[in-house]
Amino acid sequence: MIFHGHRISLALGLLMAPCIASAQQLDNTQIMTTLGQVKAAAPAVDVALLVEEANANVGKGVATLPNWNKLSELSQLIVEIDFENNSTAIEPKSYRTVGLIADALHHPDLFRYKFLIVGHSSATGTAKHNLELSQKRADAINEALSSTFAVSPDRLFSVGAGEEWPIDPGHPESADNRRVQLINLGLLK
Repeated sequence: MIFHGHRISLALGLLMAPCIASAQQLDNTQIMTTLGQVKAAAPAVDVALLVEEANANVGKGVATLPNWNKLSELSQLIVEIDFENNSTAIEPKSYRTVGLIADALHHPDLFRYKFLIVGHSSATGTAKHNLELSQKRADAINEALSSTFAVSPDRLFSVGAGEEWPIDPGHPESADNRRVQLINLGLLK
C-alpha cells in the first residue's frame, strides 16, 4: 500500500518461512500462527546491546553484527503500517492492523511472551536521521500497542536499525525498506 509515496511494512517474525500479507489480507489467525511458533532454543536478545551497536555502526550496517545476526535468523510475516511523511504519526487507516496485532498479543497463547519492535528506514536522508526516525517509529508502535490497545509495556521493547538492515539491499531507497518488525523474544521472566 502506498500513501504519499511512503509505505511502511510491519514484519512479524518467528522461526518460520517468510510470509507476505497485505493489510487487507491480514487476520488474527495469521498473526497468532506466526507469533505462536516459538522454539525453545530461540536466541536470547539483549535490547540495550542492539541499541548500542546500532548507534555505533551508523552507515556501516548491522545485519552481520553478532547480536543483530540473531534477529536476522528469525523469519517474518510482512504487513503494511503507514506513517505520515518523515513522521512518527501512524496513518489512521493503519490502526486496524495495529489493532489486529494487539488482539493477538492479548490472546492467552501469546499473553506470556515479550516482543521486540524493530524500526527500519530507507536510505533517503542521512544515516543518522534515518536511525533516529526508525527508533521513533518503533517507539510509536510500542506506544500505540501499550496505550491505545492496553498491551502491557513490560512485554514490549523498541530498537531502531535505520537504513542499516534493508530488506531490499539492491535498492536502499526503496519504500520496502521502511518497515517495523515485531519479533517474539520468548517467555516473560
